[in-house]
Amino acid sequence: MMATYGRVVRRSAALTGAVAAVCVAVCAALGGAKGLYGALIGVAIVTAFFGISVLVVGRAAKISPQVMMAAALISYVVKIIGFAIVVILLGKSTAFNGRMLGFTAIICILAWGVAEVVTTIKLKLPYVDPDGSGKA
Repeated sequence: MMATYGRVVRRSAALTGAVAAVCVAVCAALGGAKGLYGALIGVAIVTAFFGISVLVVGRAAKISPQVMMAAALISYVVKIIGFAIVVILLGKSTAFNGRMLGFTAIICILAWGVAEVVTTIKLKLPYVDPDGSGKA
């Protein structure tokens, strides 16, 4: 299970990295230095958001599927609260282009999600434990 999860994460990160590079280049071309800074902040936020998930869920999966689910839910709530705080703190800043930040973040989030779905479908992962052992 963990090897398969690792494959999904690697493919998602690779696609998101490529998409992020394109977004940063486009935002720098369209928005200048402020567009570049906004795009880089967007990439950093998305990287932190998904990176925390990978670390927390990966470690919790070694314990049990129940702990993994609880850890995923708790980390999601904590990340959403943290994201809201970051958006509020960055909302009044004029050091970067907020539209470029939002554009980059949305595109990177969509790229990660699409890569996860497509990779999971192609790997044909069972979502039921056929042995009934309950081990991840």
